[in-house]
Formats: sequence, structure tokens, C-alpha cells
Amino acid sequence: MVPTHTAADRGAERVVLDAEDIGRALTRISHEILERNKGADGLVLLGIPTRGVPLARRVGSRIQSVEGVSVPVGSLDVTMYRDDLRLRPARGLEHTEIPDSGVDDKTVVLIDDVLYSGRTIRSALDALSDLGRPRNVCLAVLVDRGHRELPIRADFVGKNLPTAHAQKVQVLLEEYDGRDAVLIVDSGPGESAPGSGSMEEDVTEVTR
Repeated sequence: MVPTHTAADRGAERVVLDAEDIGRALTRISHEILERNKGADGLVLLGIPTRGVPLARRVGSRIQSVEGVSVPVGSLDVTMYRDDLRLRPARGLEHTEIPDSGVDDKTVVLIDDVLYSGRTIRSALDALSDLGRPRNVCLAVLVDRGHRELPIRADFVGKNLPTAHAQKVQVLLEEYDGRDAVLIVDSGPGESAPGSGSMEEDVTEVTR
């Protein structure tokens, strides 16, 4: 017999950001990046797969609409730099795409969907160091849910979202999910909270 899962089994969920909220947050982040950098000169945007990549493209599009110039946008896979490779099942590599301009002497903005323990970002910094020497590196995230395990903070935040460890934050994007939303999902009966000290998972696990 195939078990069925009810909404109670999955845990309650609620929308904390809708499509308009996400759009406004990305617009504000884009303007803050331009203000910090005093324009678009020397900027490189690198999205962390998976959902950080379309977010980076959206930010790049907004910057272009303001400044009238195209900002290099790429992606940075951190899989091989994770600190839990020996503890978890093997996972597929994502795509790393560095713009032709490279990252040397550039202001690199790493973009991700959810900031949680900080371990994904630590891995991204390690990966970036193998690709060149940026002038400086900033971090932009759509959601900061707290519970840091490393001394890492975001420079640009769409939404600070206090959460419990037992909760999950799920980011849905049109490019992958057919709609834009950020959800908080409470653990259902029998579910455990994300493990302390573990590496952040992909957005399907929603702990970064």
C-alpha cells in the first residue's frame, strides 16, 4: 500500500513574500549595489546554483535598466568545496560560468536565495579564490533566516526572516517553479529540524 501524505504530515506553510514583494526586494538590492559601488563599473554578478542564478540575472537586468550598461552575470558552483562531501550522498555538479571579463580586480557580488548557516557562502569564497583575485566581494541574498554557524553576513538583504531551526524556508521562482514566492514551512509530525553543523542544502531542502 502506498502511503499518503496529508498537509498535516508535511507541516503548515505560509507565504511570507509574494511575487510583488520579491520584485521590490530585488529592485532595492539592485539600487543598493549601485550605491555601494558608485555605479556599475567593475561589477560582476555571480549566482550560486540553483536559484541564486536567476536571481543574479534579474538583478543584472535591473541594474542595466538603471545604468544603461550590461553587467556581467555568471554562476558559481560550490559543490566540490562543500565541507560535508564525505557525510552526504554524492550530488550532481552544477554549472560554473564566469564572464569573459573574469573576476580579477572586479567587485564580485555573490547572489543566493537563502542565507542560513553561512557554509554555502564559505564554500563560494573558496571556489572564487581558485578563479582569480577580485578587488572585493559582496554578498546579496533574497532571504536571511538567521542561525549562522560561521562569521558571515550579507551586505544586501531582501528580507530578514527570523525562523526556528525546525522551520524550512522555501524560495519558489518562476524560472523553476512557475511562480515567485517565499514560504515558511513548519515541520510536520515526525520530521526533524535541519542538523546543526551540517552544510546548507539545495533549495529543495531549503537550509543554506
